[in-house]
Amino acid sequence: MPLLTVSDLDSAVETHIRVTGMEVIMNHGWIATLAPPTDHSVQVSLITKDPTGPVNPVASIEVADLDAALAGARAAGLEIVYGPADEEWGVRRFFYRDHDGNVVNVLAHL
Repeated sequence: MPLLTVSDLDSAVETHIRVTGMEVIMNHGWIATLAPPTDHSVQVSLITKDPTGPVNPVASIEVADLDAALAGARAAGLEIVYGPADEEWGVRRFFYRDHDGNVVNVLAHL
């Protein structure tokens, strides 16, 4: 899922809903996720500032086995930017920086 950094979450949510017809399926006040009303497999998140990570990631990828994903990232020689960490909103996650500088949030629900 792509993550778009925004300066004003409420305004960005309103704009993207108006343009795309999506609906809010999650809003924590610092991040909101939108999806079409009939298909939540397509999502986009709008983020102001990640509350625990050092930078905003550009994408989130949910995996079934976080430890295996972390091992894969390390084996690929990728920089682990954050984590792994258990977050109060119910996920365990880490960020990696790919070889082109993109920071990706990898998560599994607890």
